[in-house]
Amino acid sequence: MKNLTQPLDDAEMDELDSFLFDRVDEDAYFEGKDEGLLGLAELDGYFTAIVSGPETLVPSQWLPAIWGDDEPNWVSPEAYEKIFTLLIRHFNGIISALMDPAFEFQPIFNEREVDGRKYTIVDGWCLGYMKGMALCPKAWDEGGEGVFEMLQPIFLFSDEPGWEVLDQMEEDEVIALQEAIPLAVRSIHGFWLERREVTHPADIPAEVAIRIRPGDPCPCGSGKPYGKCCLH
Repeated sequence: MKNLTQPLDDAEMDELDSFLFDRVDEDAYFEGKDEGLLGLAELDGYFTAIVSGPETLVPSQWLPAIWGDDEPNWVSPEAYEKIFTLLIRHFNGIISALMDPAFEFQPIFNEREVDGRKYTIVDGWCLGYMKGMALCPKAWDEGGEGVFEMLQPIFLFSDEPGWEVLDQMEEDEVIALQEAIPLAVRSIHGFWLERREVTHPADIPAEVAIRIRPGDPCPCGSGKPYGKCCLH
């Protein structure tokens, strides 16, 4: 059985990042097409929202949004298994990071270099986070104004109205908002974790819950039991 709790190393992160970009058929683009998650930064934001949110979601609930209208054509069960394992390990890595109060949580942001200077780009990560929230919007709404306020740094970098506000700010103000995102994530995670523990004290930890039992349906959507499908 594979170790699904081992964090991804740099090479594996690059592999997953490239896979998410390369699976999209740019020649088949049409207006309104959902291209899913484009790259590791967006995936990291997406998973962080799921892990930090009000409900425990299983892979069959969050896999479709990763692919959008460009679900890969898997050349073999082994090819599917490899990517799915990387996804689960990264998911579990975020859980471990957020559950450890001593760990300095750092989202995976993009960078851009202009004239020798590096700039942090958080938009893709924030877009991914919003897509994660969209999996259970009513449950997120129950957080009320408290959660809404904590989400403000993420909201600003995730859509055009927010970008217009950012354009009116000084550079140091924008950087301060970017740097506020990790703390906002920790605050949101703590908010929902406390409420999940109160309302569902018997729930198993999210890191364990993500492991599918052999008799469960395989998240690839084949309808076969997990123990007799792609991952075995």
